[in-house]
Amino acid sequence: MKKFISILLATGMILLAGCGNSENTISGEVKDNQGSTAQGTGSNAGNQAGGSSEAQSKGYVFVYNGVTVSVDGNMAPVLEALGEPADYYEAASCAFEGLDKIYTYGSFVIETYPQGDKDLVSVIRLTDDAVSTQENIYIGSTRDDVTRVYGTDYTEQGSMLVYTKDGMKLSILVENDTVTSIQYFSTVLDE
Repeated sequence: MKKFISILLATGMILLAGCGNSENTISGEVKDNQGSTAQGTGSNAGNQAGGSSEAQSKGYVFVYNGVTVSVDGNMAPVLEALGEPADYYEAASCAFEGLDKIYTYGSFVIETYPQGDKDLVSVIRLTDDAVSTQENIYIGSTRDDVTRVYGTDYTEQGSMLVYTKDGMKLSILVENDTVTSIQYFSTVLDE
């Protein structure tokens, strides 16, 4: 129940941040990453990345069932490859013309924002230990696991370790030396 409330609050804060200050809004992208394997636990383990892409991925990416998802990309190929989500929500965007959308796929959530005739990925949020980052960090990993994999070049915001790479952020919440939240964000509007 505590995890559900945390996820609900995080989603609400992100939506409100977009409405309150467009500088906090974020965006996204998909890439065919053929030959690269997803590492991790549960249903994400050992999957090959595949599918088609419109642009190159940047920064850290999330791979699930052969589909590579990254910030600053088109959601359409992701939807086509993953199929219908377990849950879907949309609301008028406060920062853009069109709809912000939230797709829930069991162990992860993808949020988008409108740009022209496309929906771009703004946030990828891992919600349990059945999935992991491509670098095999998952909810339940230790702080030492995180710094061993991603290094110590991060900014610390409270209990959050924030790694910035190629116009995106990977935010890892560590409480009591254990990872409790993993989120990918775009920095496109931070500038």
